[in-house]
Amino acid sequence: MKELVKVRAAQQDDVEAIFELLELYVAQGIVLRRSKEDISFFIGNFAVAEICGRVCGCAALRDFGGDLLEVRSVVIAPECQGKGIGRALVEYMIGKLRKERASWRLFTLTTTPDFFRSIGFREVAKEEFPEKIWSDCSKCPKFNCCNETALLMTP
Repeated sequence: MKELVKVRAAQQDDVEAIFELLELYVAQGIVLRRSKEDISFFIGNFAVAEICGRVCGCAALRDFGGDLLEVRSVVIAPECQGKGIGRALVEYMIGKLRKERASWRLFTLTTTPDFFRSIGFREVAKEEFPEKIWSDCSKCPKFNCCNETALLMTP
C-alpha cells in the first residue's frame, strides 16, 4: 500500500520537527543552520509534508521583494526520500505563488539541480540574485567555493 503524503502550511507545533529535519542536513553542508527561534518567527514561510501524521519533509519560501522569491530549506527525512515528497513540497509552493501573485520569479540555489529542472526550473547565473548573495551567501562557509547551482522559474 502506498503511503499518503499530505502537504500543508506549517504551524508552530511543527517547529521542532522542522528544526530536526534541517539539522540532519546542516552537518553535510546542504542547508544553513536555522535556530528554533528563527523557524518559529518565520513559520508562515514553511510548508511541511506528513506521512501518517509524522512530519517527514519541509520547504520554505523567502520573499526578497520585487516579485523575487526563493524556495529553500527543502529537506526530506532520509528514510522517506524517493517517494515524491520533495516534488510535492516544491509544487505546493509554486501553486501558492500562482494563486497569490500575478507575477513572480522563484529561484533556488541547490546541489541537486536535476531535481529542480525536472519541475520546470532553468539554470541561471547566481549574479541574478544579489539580494541572496548579500543576505545569506556572504555568511555561508562555502561562500568562496560554492558548489550550488542557481535555477529560476517564472509563471
